[in-house]
Amino acid sequence: MLSEPRSGRLAAWGNALLAGFVSPDDAVIAIVGDDAVHRVEGLPGETRPVGLTLALGRLRGLGARGFRVALPAPGHPLGLSGPPDFNARALDAEEAVVCHGAAYGLVPEVHEAGPAGDVHVEVVWHCLPVREAPPADVPSLSEAERELAEGLREATEVLSRLDVAASGPVAQAAVDAFRARAEASAGHEVLAPGYPQRAARVLELAQRIGLLISLAYENGHGGAMSASEMAARGEALRPVERVARRALVAAYNAYVEEQERDGRR
Repeated sequence: MLSEPRSGRLAAWGNALLAGFVSPDDAVIAIVGDDAVHRVEGLPGETRPVGLTLALGRLRGLGARGFRVALPAPGHPLGLSGPPDFNARALDAEEAVVCHGAAYGLVPEVHEAGPAGDVHVEVVWHCLPVREAPPADVPSLSEAERELAEGLREATEVLSRLDVAASGPVAQAAVDAFRARAEASAGHEVLAPGYPQRAARVLELAQRIGLLISLAYENGHGGAMSASEMAARGEALRPVERVARRALVAAYNAYVEEQERDGRR
């Protein structure tokens, strides 16, 4: 939750590329990030995996006008529209990218190789058919922002009620570090060129809530938790986690949301 999902980077910078805000080379560099290489397998017209530059160009040629993000979890197919085959693979990966304007989606498969301390990551995106239909349970950006304000209050209350370490100095130190990173990156694009500032605000707040949730799972009462305590914690945090994931998807999908709104005018 805390780190940017690969599907988010691909969607955000893929949208910036389609809109003409960045070059193909700059988009690919941003998408790959710290990974060694990304390839796309199963692309129509290709018999073997190809690079991101070719893949993004091919998807645009097939009609893609934008990219959406899906962040599904068990019992919550967030951002998915089917078919079952694609949904199952996306659920296994816990993320996916769905094309807007073309009936294709991309699911990442991550491979790590190399000795400890020198591990490099390779990602293969599997291109699969998707159903062209409204994505499941994705809020608008304005809805997500309202939900997040309440979600942050709920997260704080839940942590205090559970009396976990994440509600005290550990949490405060992590939040302070998060703020420091945000201030250090001030003036830089939080998402990608072309995204509204509101989407960046929603993304940052969702990441902050994700940080609190992560701390809650990692820190107990100063010791190991019983199975029943872990279950109770998961039950209490699940609604807040759901709100944060919905907000992440809304932020990354804001580009397509604006496209659709402009098309209805």
